Amino acid sequence: MLPWTPTLIAILCAAQVVVWISGCSRTVLVNEGSPMRIGPKTAMPVYVRVDGEWTLSNNPVQIPEGWYLVPPSYISEPDPLPGHE
Repeated sequence: MLPWTPTLIAILCAAQVVVWISGCSRTVLVNEGSPMRIGPKTAMPVYVRVDGEWTLSNNPVQIPEGWYLVPPSYISEPDPLPGHE
């Protein structure tokens, strides 16, 4: 065994831990009464009104940064989205 082998193993293990930690993401749950703002480069399917009915778009729609997302309790909607009755 070479004299620098334990040092190399320690460096590789430390590098692996740093890579693992930097790749972790954080999830924050938002309360029902709390609006959110859109971050940069956001695209998602959205519901649009078609003939008075809510219809889910086929393709993701680019949402401008800074727009607000609000929970359904923030608006008075006569007819809820499908599955949210």
